[in-house]
Parts: sequence; structure tokens; C-alpha cells
Amino acid sequence: MSSSEHAPFSKESLLEFARQLPFFNLIGLEIVDLGPGWSTTRITYRTDLCQPAGIMHGGMIASLIDTGIAHAILATEMFVALAKEGGHMVSVDLRVKYLRPVGEGVITCEAKIPRLGKHIIHGEAIVTNSEGKEVARGDSIYMTVQRSQLSKKE
Repeated sequence: MSSSEHAPFSKESLLEFARQLPFFNLIGLEIVDLGPGWSTTRITYRTDLCQPAGIMHGGMIASLIDTGIAHAILATEMFVALAKEGGHMVSVDLRVKYLRPVGEGVITCEAKIPRLGKHIIHGEAIVTNSEGKEVARGDSIYMTVQRSQLSKKE
């Protein structure tokens, strides 16, 4: 494939697309870097992202993990080929293990894709705080969906 065929899925275009997403902007989620099968994402602690005890809400950490894994997939040749045929991917399972509270600083998610199958994709992620201590671990299963599966059926 020529580089022009990859243009919509280039690293730069994926990073730019992420910077424009309203949800990411709302919670301050940033895609720091990505490549085929890996990504680095982060969120900075803010009081408006906290639960009543003053620690970051678990949903923010789960969103960070889900987004990190998804972006690691988006950068793969397999996903580029799927998308060019009108297909997509959907998350079918997300598990998060919370290991310590976040009460300040930046949390960073390192995601990787240990299994990139034709139909089932497994991603894993580790979230660390500013001191490098683990905050959470997560994993997710994604399923590829062909264009024909996306059309509405009567």
C-alpha cells in the first residue's frame, strides 16, 4: 500500500483526530504517542473528575484504559484494512483492577495488544501515577465488525 492510502490512519492524523474529540477534551484525556499495537495516554488530576472522597473517579481511569487500548488497535495494519472495507471494532469486555487512589498529578496509561486476531483482539494496559506507582491494570476484548454487520436489519 502506498503512503497516501495510509494517510487517514497515519500517526499524525490519529493524534489530531483525538485532539478534536469532545469527550477527550471534556475530561482532559490526551493521546501522548502511539504506534501499531501500543499507545501512551494520560489524564491530569482535576477536582471535577473526582468522586465525593476527593479521589479521581474510577470511570476516568477506565476511560483512559479503554482509550489507550483502542488507539493501540487503530494504529495497526489490520485495523487500517478493516476500516478501508467499511468495518470497525467494538469493545465487548473491559476489566479494570484499581490498585491505589489518585489524589493529584498525572496518570499515564501504557497499552499494548498481545493478541491481534482476525475477529478477536485482546489489549492490556497499566496505569501509573506521577511517581511511577501502579494505579490500575486493565484489559479489554474488542471484536472486529464487518461493514455488512453494521447495516441495520429490518
